[in-house]
Amino acid sequence: MSSGVETHEPDGVSVRVYSPKKTLADCFKFRTKIGLDTAVEAVRFYRERRSVNVDALMHYAGICRVVKVMRPYLEALL
Repeated sequence: MSSGVETHEPDGVSVRVYSPKKTLADCFKFRTKIGLDTAVEAVRFYRERRSVNVDALMHYAGICRVVKVMRPYLEALL
């Protein structure tokens, strides 16, 4: 729960949110609940909006235990 948490301060209020990389790993972890198409779309959205850091993605995939699930999609889409 503490891995991948970033602190932002909009309007002077401290807010803790998960990083995009951790959120992407969580999408694959909960793919049966949110749908695999949503997880794949999250990969596409991440690729468009951010500079891709595959090492960090694999780090969070390891924490969420979805490395074997995520790797083929990352190889195909990144």
